[in-house]
Amino acid sequence: MDQFVTNIVNQMGTTSRELVIFLVSMMPIVELRGGILAAGMLNVDMLRAVIICFVGTMLPIPFILLFVRQVLDWMRNTRFVKLVRKIEAKAEQKSKSIEKYKTFGLYIFVAVPLPGTGAWTGALIAALIGMRFKHAIFSIAAGTMTAALIMCAISYGILGNVW
Repeated sequence: MDQFVTNIVNQMGTTSRELVIFLVSMMPIVELRGGILAAGMLNVDMLRAVIICFVGTMLPIPFILLFVRQVLDWMRNTRFVKLVRKIEAKAEQKSKSIEKYKTFGLYIFVAVPLPGTGAWTGALIAALIGMRFKHAIFSIAAGTMTAALIMCAISYGILGNVW
């Protein structure tokens, strides 16, 4: 992660640390988890980092929830049809527990900071299983905030200070 952040900072030049963590938080897969790790490395104040990373991660989520089906339908008619199948298969594989536990399942899926989970994947799954927008956005926002607390404990050494 250190090299990843260093590369981004080098590419952006004199850009503010806050913009770097905002952009990192908007990236799929990396999201808030990577943004908070980057914030810790860049010595950004923890509360400021949580707010910036939360906004950066949540900004694309309504668009994913509202438009991902239409985008995937359009992509089926292009050369990206294999990518669509792969995305749908991955979402289908991860959707079992979410369907079983509904909004709480989506919350847990987004909150646990493991590879392949997070707001983007959670939004994709919620859209593909037809979860209501307000239930999905609430679960994703709550899960993202929980992930932020977990990542702050790791990145800013809160657990190390407590123990």
